[in-house]
Amino acid sequence: MSDQKPVFEKALLDSQINKQKNKNNFITSGGFKIGILAVLILLLLIPITMIRFLISERSQRATEAEESIMEAWGSQFVLSGPVIRIPVTEIEEIVTTTDKGEKKIESVQRKKALWITPKDVAIQMDFSAERKHRGIFSVALFSGDVSITGSFSYERVKDQLNVNQEIFPGQAEIIIGLTSQKGIRRIIKADWNGDALFFKPGNQNFSTEYSNNSGMNASSPFNTEGLNSFDIQFSVQGGKALRILPVGETTAARICSDWPSPSYQGGFLPSKHEFSQNGFDAEWEISYLSRSIPLFWISGEKGEYENRNNLSQELFGVDFFKPLDHYSLSERAVKYAILFIIIPFLTLFFLEIFSQKSIHPAQYLLSGFANVIFYLLLLSISEHMSFSLAYLISSFALTAMMTFYAHSLLEKWASSAYMGLIMAMLYLILYITLNAEDWALLIGSIAAFVICGVVMFLTRKLDWKKLKVIS
Repeated sequence: MSDQKPVFEKALLDSQINKQKNKNNFITSGGFKIGILAVLILLLLIPITMIRFLISERSQRATEAEESIMEAWGSQFVLSGPVIRIPVTEIEEIVTTTDKGEKKIESVQRKKALWITPKDVAIQMDFSAERKHRGIFSVALFSGDVSITGSFSYERVKDQLNVNQEIFPGQAEIIIGLTSQKGIRRIIKADWNGDALFFKPGNQNFSTEYSNNSGMNASSPFNTEGLNSFDIQFSVQGGKALRILPVGETTAARICSDWPSPSYQGGFLPSKHEFSQNGFDAEWEISYLSRSIPLFWISGEKGEYENRNNLSQELFGVDFFKPLDHYSLSERAVKYAILFIIIPFLTLFFLEIFSQKSIHPAQYLLSGFANVIFYLLLLSISEHMSFSLAYLISSFALTAMMTFYAHSLLEKWASSAYMGLIMAMLYLILYITLNAEDWALLIGSIAAFVICGVVMFLTRKLDWKKLKVIS
């Protein structure tokens, strides 16, 4: 029995040693290391998501600041009109049956409105624009003069009215719809058939979804036998964007401004346009055949145009565009964040293998956090200076940090230089992608293909179990 005891103890000790060796082999195996790195990458997606929410929150604050500035200035400028509103009375006969079976006819008078659009209208807008700031946020505001000339005709309407409808042209009103009353600065000239017009606030329910009852109206006795000419000039102000509703049978519009970066929007693009660093000059010419707005219509008793929500689809104009919206660029940059976590991890992983230096998972995690901080730096710095300069500062800082950190881990400048080179190339590719929106998908696809090919080439002779290069 005494001889069997040492044998049993030796077998137990050998078993424990083998278990410890297997455990150590598992911990030091390539699969375990790769699994740990995969978990770290997934964990780093949490702060990335938080930064995306932060970008969204800052962008929302910027929008609120813009709206606050524009509300006091006059909001976005939308011009609807001019149109003519003529009161109409309609006699409707209603037949009822009494209890005795006798038919009774009653005449009911209903009040309606006849709306007439111009035969031709020419709109000239000349604005000066500047950027107004509230704290670190800003918005483009503009001010200037609007000239509207043209004529109205009754020719296309006279044969369309029913015999039970009577119009009162002496009570006609000319109406111009605007987005906000605050946008009207002063009337320069208001002429109707050679007589002066006196405008009052309100648009008599002629509006789009962008305006309710804002605008101005004036009494304008309507001549049903010939042309009715008008010449109206007034000063306005607004912000961020302007739109025009093409109400004329023929609508000609010209917009000039010293803003260097216009973005033409709406249902119609300009037929002619020029722009430079000194501003832009754009012209539109639109026929009634190109839009769905009728030349005239009769509205209900309340006087509103029943299909006014459809009018917004016919608007055209220009946005005073910010060439670089740093919030949208930052949000686009964050979409590529996973690559800026995986690729530095892969770089450290290969440097660890080729230099035979052990790098702890905690050190991988710190390098990952450093690359996450890049997006926070980019967001915060870009709020105070141009996006390009903010990007240069942030990328240089992170590239330098990762280079020196790699040197502290590997103790070789030659190895750490690879980390610096790869980080610099990554940030360069990202910057090109952000500034080439139309080519972003192609650039990203090619970059992903090249990275995959490089990884496959470097690992072609790698023993994944021992994490050693096979000679």
